[in-house]
Order: sequence, then structure tokens, then C-alpha cells
Amino acid sequence: MKLVWSPETASKAYIDTVESCQNFKESGVAEFLSAVAAGWNSKLIVESWSYGGSIATSVGLAIAARHTCGRHVCIVPDERLRSGYIKAMQEAGMSSTVMIVGEAEEVMEGLAGVDFLVVDSKRKDFARVLRFAKLGQKGAVLAIKNACHRGISGFRWHGVLERGTRIVRSVFLPVGKGLDIAHIGANGGVWAPQRVLVVGSGTSINNQGRNMFLEAKFCVLVEL
Repeated sequence: MKLVWSPETASKAYIDTVESCQNFKESGVAEFLSAVAAGWNSKLIVESWSYGGSIATSVGLAIAARHTCGRHVCIVPDERLRSGYIKAMQEAGMSSTVMIVGEAEEVMEGLAGVDFLVVDSKRKDFARVLRFAKLGQKGAVLAIKNACHRGISGFRWHGVLERGTRIVRSVFLPVGKGLDIAHIGANGGVWAPQRVLVVGSGTSINNQGRNMFLEAKFCVLVEL
């Protein structure tokens, strides 16, 4: 089996995230990730949050989990960040996210079957979160936020993932401060690429020929 793309679910999550993240500066990233996570029907959505980071992505992922009847889990390294995160999510009207505090190796060990994983390159341990992730048998989508950050110069997916992980495709997108996305294939399966139109600071999801988009300065069609 493999992850199956649903443009209808992606569109619904996208629209809900647009409405929920109107006041956030990082809304373009949130909308895109929400749509992709929901579109692939991700049941276990995990993210690592960094201090001072925008809560918009978390809101978007929580919305995606709601549409897929899945779980949204956020991992933070200490209690101080946990308290800050919970407060920010409550102010955004979100309360269903599961919080886990701990080091990357310890936390990821207990999260088997990850379908969608988002890490922030501003976190020093982002590569370790990727390395210790226990991905689902149907495949997975991995995303790095703030990929233009100088801390990941020379970054290579094969250099951080577990040996033998089958990377079907990877793509860098000019969304926010850069999104680096990799698709991990199912065991014995074939990944079917889907076209998504990324529009400037926002995104457009193709839903049976109907495009929904935000005003922006550029656009690029990518296969995911």
C-alpha cells in the first residue's frame, strides 16, 4: 500500500487554513503544508517547533489532522517551550495537538508510523529528528522549513536519513524562507507524483481543474 492523494481533502484543509491564518506572517507556509498533509491523508503528522517560531504552521497541521481524522504531534526540547507553545495554540483556538517534551532520539522512538514530518532548520537538532523518525509503511512526506537558513548549507537528504531509505523525489520550493521536501516511497510501492501550483507567498491547489490561489509575485508548478 501507499499514500493516496485526495485533491478534495487538500482543498478543504487549504481553505480552512487560509481563514484561520489570516493574521499570521507565515501563512503561505502554513497553507501549503496543511494542504499537502491533508491531501496525502496523513494520519500521524509530526512537527518540531523552535523557540520564537510562528505558530501558523502548527495551526495548519492541526487543521490537516482534523480533515484526515489523524493526530498532530508537536515535539519540543524542554518545558519552557512546551508552555509557550500551548499558550500560542490556545490563543489561536487550537487545543487538539499532542505535546511531547524530550530529545530527538527519545521522542521519535515512541512515534512509529509517521506519515508527515515537518522540522525547522533553525533547531539545532533538526537533522537528528529526521534521522530517528520511524516512517510509515505506506511512505511519508518530510519537510524542512526555513531551508534557506545558512545552518543547512550543503544539506543532503541521504546524509541524514536512515540508510536504505528510498527517496522517491525531493524538491526545493520558494515558499516562506524556503521549503525542502522529500517523498519517501512505500515498501515495494511506486510514488504517483501530483501537481501542485505554488503561488508566491501562498499556494494554489488544483482541484478537478479549479485553481484557488493567493495574490503573489511569482508562481511555479511542481510535482509532489
